[in-house]
Amino acid sequence: QVPFVESGGGLVQPGGSLRLSCSTSGFTLDRYALGWFRQAPGKEREGVSCITSDGRPYYADSVKGRFTIARDNAKSTAYLQMNSLKPEDTAVYYCQAAPLGLTSVEAICPVLNAFDTWGRGTSVTVSS
Repeated sequence: QVPFVESGGGLVQPGGSLRLSCSTSGFTLDRYALGWFRQAPGKEREGVSCITSDGRPYYADSVKGRFTIARDNAKSTAYLQMNSLKPEDTAVYYCQAAPLGLTSVEAICPVLNAFDTWGRGTSVTVSS
């Protein structure tokens, strides 16, 4: 599994924006599916957005139209642009990646979410 360092979290008011980053070294990610996940207090970890190796994105219904996933393979980095943030977006956000040979973008998040090794994540708090 790919060791990521997530960053970019913080405290933001409702309606605000944040850009999360997750980076790794020693891995070439061009053939990896990537995903952003979050875990709110007292809740299970959930897939927020995932992207195939060829750039096709998937978004959970709760973030569709507000969040945008991106990848920079040259920098071994993935991004999550989060706009119009809501209090229910408050959570610790994590990255995960794997060289999945899946053709269905909808299948990526559940597969990645089942991995058992995760980084420290970055905390996002949306509150006034």
